[in-house]
Formats: sequence, structure tokens, C-alpha cells
Amino acid sequence: MKRTDLFAPVWRRFRRSRLAIAALIYIALVSLIALFAPLIATNGTKALVPFAPNDAQLVDRLQPPSVVHRLGTDELGRDILSRMIHGARVSLTIGLTATLISLIVGSLLGALAGYYGGAIDWIVSRLIEIVLCFPFLFLVLGIVALFRPSMTTLMIALGLTSWTTEARFVRGEFLRIRELEFAQAARASGARDVRIIFRHLLPNAFAPVLVAASFGVAAAILTESALSFLGVGVSVPTASWGSILASAEENIDYAWWMVVFPGLAIFLTVAAFNVIGDRFRDALDPRFE
Repeated sequence: MKRTDLFAPVWRRFRRSRLAIAALIYIALVSLIALFAPLIATNGTKALVPFAPNDAQLVDRLQPPSVVHRLGTDELGRDILSRMIHGARVSLTIGLTATLISLIVGSLLGALAGYYGGAIDWIVSRLIEIVLCFPFLFLVLGIVALFRPSMTTLMIALGLTSWTTEARFVRGEFLRIRELEFAQAARASGARDVRIIFRHLLPNAFAPVLVAASFGVAAAILTESALSFLGVGVSVPTASWGSILASAEENIDYAWWMVVFPGLAIFLTVAAFNVIGDRFRDALDPRFE
């Protein structure tokens, strides 16, 4: 059966949810804005937002939304809309890269544990339990505290602390499918373990991992925002949604726009990824046909 034949019923079940389609469109739109942020928001009359994210104009500090500054300005006179557009680029990059790292680490360890079992399974299972013993946010804070806060540090810290879900899913799927007929046929044909794992078993165990990845992106964006709000996120003056919220803390009483707009962006993006993951999980279940 072709991969398109396998994907078609999943997509058919997925698109029945208007909310999921709306979430998918929203994520696509935010991704496009983030991708073209340097062209959309920069100094120049031809730009849609003619302000660079770090251009400070003290004479315009704490200006409410207006025709010139559509989402207002911050305490240094920087345009909030420009910073949010560039912040989308930072937040999505961190969320997607951290999730990719967790997918690679979790899938590899889960595959080894589920395929070989025995001592390897015991070691991986104990490693998962050790990581889960520590509160996620405090574990990330500890890693970031050892190094200089930056995008790279955040992506690695988030990726190396959130792989346990993927590992457990892949391990469980491997334990289920490693003795099925197609896996036994691959062994009987003389295929090497590496080929069996990556060519035959892993593609058939990846569906629940993709669902977890969607939730993982949402969690990574939310965690990055929390860390930036606490002052241990991306380096100043790099704009992210969390750092914009952090700068609003001292001006919350009279600069509502510094809280509402980045907070709304975080809420909508996290909710959209959660909706997509939830609906994708349902679409993978034939019982929802």
C-alpha cells in the first residue's frame, strides 16, 4: 500500500474538524510571518512594519496602539508589533528545534530499548525514570543556569529534558510490532538490525510520536516564554514573546498592550498546536471513521 493511501484516511478524518483546520491555517500563517520577519518588520518605508525590533525611540516610549505603532511601544520606545513578529521567529524556532532534538533522542533510545529488550531496555527505562524524577521546569532552569542563556542553550536544554514521552511511545510500539510477521520476515531475509529498526519498525511506530511532537512544540514554546519571563531565556535584546511579557512587568498598570498582545499570541499558538495534536490523535484511530 502506498504511503498516500495510508495518509488519505487520516487526512480525511482530520479535516472534518473545522477547529483543527483553523488551527492549522493559523500555525501556517504564523510560520510564514516568522519566516519573512526580516522583510516584514524592518527599517524602511517599503516594509509593512517600518520599524526594526530593537530600534529604541525614547520620545515614543509607552505609546498606546495607534496608526503609527499599531500595537503600541514598550518602555524604550520599541515597536511592539515589530518585536512580536521577530519574536514569533525566535519562539517557533526554539519550539520546533527543541522538539526535533527530543524526537531524535527519544526515538533512538525508545527504539533500542523496545527492539533489543534485556539490559538495554532496563538501562533506558531507568534513565527515563531518573529524568522524570525532576520537575521539568526546574531541570531546564538548572541546565540553562550552567551556561549562558541563549537560543542554542534553550533549544538543547528543552530537547534534552523532554524526550521521555517520545521514548516511551516508541518503546511501547516496538514491543508490540517487533514480533509481527513483517518484522520476522525482515529478519528471515537476513536484514541487519539497523535496517530492520529504521526501515521497517520505526516508520510503523512513528504515528503516536508525531502526536506527542505536536504537544511538545506547544510545551516548548510555553516553557521558553516562562524562562524568558523569568529572565533566563533568550539573551537581551533579542525579542521573543516571553521577553516582551517580561519587559511589561513593571509597566503593567498603565501599558496593558504590552501584556495583552504577546500573551494572546502565546495562548493562541499553544492552543493551536494542542488542537492539532488532539485531532491528529483522533484521526489516527480508525474508530473515529
